Amino acid sequence: MAATGEFDPDLALSHKYPDTSHSYTERDVALYALGAGACASDAVDADELKYVYHENGQNHIKVLPTYAAILAQKSLEGGFDIPGLQYDPRLLLHGQQYIELYKPFPSSCNVHSKVCLAGLHDKGKAAILEYETKTYDKESGDLLCMNRMTVYLRGAGGFSKSSKPFSYSNYPSNQISTVKIPDSKPFSVFEDHTQPSQALLYRLSGDYNPLHSDPMFAKVAGFSKPILHGLCTLGFAVRAIIKCICKGDADIIKGISGRFLLHVYPGETLVTEMWLQGLRVLYQTKVKERNQAVLSGFVDLRGLTSSL
Repeated sequence: MAATGEFDPDLALSHKYPDTSHSYTERDVALYALGAGACASDAVDADELKYVYHENGQNHIKVLPTYAAILAQKSLEGGFDIPGLQYDPRLLLHGQQYIELYKPFPSSCNVHSKVCLAGLHDKGKAAILEYETKTYDKESGDLLCMNRMTVYLRGAGGFSKSSKPFSYSNYPSNQISTVKIPDSKPFSVFEDHTQPSQALLYRLSGDYNPLHSDPMFAKVAGFSKPILHGLCTLGFAVRAIIKCICKGDADIIKGISGRFLLHVYPGETLVTEMWLQGLRVLYQTKVKERNQAVLSGFVDLRGLTSSL
């Protein structure tokens, strides 16, 4: 359904979203790591075993930085409803994800999240929504991460009250970074294989959108079969950067940005190309079988490892 004539953008922007709280455990973060491909090709991978097992006597397993996106999704389990804006959930697309990381995640934690609508844009045939979620350690009060998720609602645009399309953002323009992929040879390239059941495994971390599991739902949305979650592809790409650039040290990652360009079918091969520019890694992930780019973005680092 398209937006109705009763939709008031100003009213939508003043809408308050409830704070949410939930807890996660080591089992949750280990299941997420497996869903994002950790240890899939080597069950005792030297860089990744620590995400699923207490390696070498460590007291706690490590948490992949892209788990931040799961925390944001948990805060929006009620959906992307905005007063007066109607849309067909089958036509929803995840466009971008921006993450700021302030400290490593505990392996288990009670968290508290605050959500606001950070952007609303009328693109004529579609509406673009940007949700910002700040997640805190409930006990200490420490800010753990910030997510900004961009979703495209096809068929929900056309709500502007004037000839100029409505557009609102509440964050600095310098936080919008359009990535231009260099023409030069990549600093590093990493190839990884998704499994035919990858989406079924990844969805167990909380994204139960039937687009990733139901064949009929996927066909209505325009795909030949269920597709992989965009955030799962992002997890694969960031794992590649951790392995090739960070030399296994995920704690040096402070920011992640990803733009979803095209769908991935479970079972396809992902090739992530990386270019190092100071403390920023530009990356592009392609599907090998189709030679098409499906994801691009950047990862900001706190520093570089001496071995690099």
